[in-house]
Amino acid sequence: MAINIYTDNDLILNRAKAALKTVFVADSLAMPVHWFYRTEDIYHAFPGGIKKFEDAPQYHPSSIMSLHSTQQGGRSYHTNNKSENIIGGVIMKGREDHWDKPNRHYHHGMKAGENTLNVHCLRTLIQSIIDLKGRYNNQYFLESYVSMMTAKKPLHNDTYAESYHRGFFANYINGNDLQSCAAKTHDTASIGGLVSIGPLAMSLFLSGHDSLYVQDQCKSHLYSTHPDESLASICSDYVELINDLLFCDDYQSTLDILKDALKKASLNSIRSDDFSEIDDHSIVGMKYSTACYISGSWPSVLFLACKYHNDIKKGLLVNTNLGGDNVHRGTVLGFILGLCQEGNRIQTIDEWFFQLKGHLSIKTEMRYLFQSIM
Repeated sequence: MAINIYTDNDLILNRAKAALKTVFVADSLAMPVHWFYRTEDIYHAFPGGIKKFEDAPQYHPSSIMSLHSTQQGGRSYHTNNKSENIIGGVIMKGREDHWDKPNRHYHHGMKAGENTLNVHCLRTLIQSIIDLKGRYNNQYFLESYVSMMTAKKPLHNDTYAESYHRGFFANYINGNDLQSCAAKTHDTASIGGLVSIGPLAMSLFLSGHDSLYVQDQCKSHLYSTHPDESLASICSDYVELINDLLFCDDYQSTLDILKDALKKASLNSIRSDDFSEIDDHSIVGMKYSTACYISGSWPSVLFLACKYHNDIKKGLLVNTNLGGDNVHRGTVLGFILGLCQEGNRIQTIDEWFFQLKGHLSIKTEMRYLFQSIM
């Protein structure tokens, strides 16, 4: 274990805790309108837009769950030599019937304040670090991931599993080693691959590891489920940004750090001294797609972070009501916004955090995590 030099720095710890809490809040806030690709559909389902945690509605205007494969990772139906489907047979047990219904919500049945599947995977990662007394081990995480996903009684209340889950378990039941189960699909290079990277990088940095080590471990974690070079490149940029924000000195501006990251991601095509003058839709939805693909979602996250770095709640609400892959975009945005704490400006998301259905368990897991890494 590396020597920890950060235990007495309250600001660094406040940033880390705020960032982690905001991931859970952002995920649950956006869940009801996840993958709503027309903003008017959001405002039709929720007049005035999402303002608080809401249940997943019965009707989803953009859902194509009925077209997704329940056997492998693609969108069309495929047969193989196995007698059972991935969905229902291996993972997501008891939820397979919802995949055949048109306009069924991806998170059908989820209640206000609940978290989606990928955040439960993040909690599995956190627990794996706690189990190993503050250490991250990729093999142990994958074993924990398989155990959570294949539980006879699901350990979460979600209905949908992205193609990376389906592809992973298609390879798993065919006998692949856990380190060789990751499948590359049409959407591997997606913002969802970064959901757990922020908390992992944060835990490694707070354990005293240097940037090169953290980069290596985060890439290893990424490739175990999302094997894509372009996504790995963004992952490195994300880890660098986390390092800069987490250990930002009093004389440094978090906005300046974010602006530098945005310039790199957008190739200087988004430049402003006053982001309040830029309409959100002109960037997220027009310049860049609201879909999951990392080429548009990463600069979108950084634009929103620049504009709302001093107002976490507004940033999360704006992201939610922009639609598309707002859940995964929101978890990454939320982690970044949580890190944007400066000595004279401390933001809190506790009002929403304590409305989460699982907030007591999450709070306990967070406490054990920080005890184990410090």
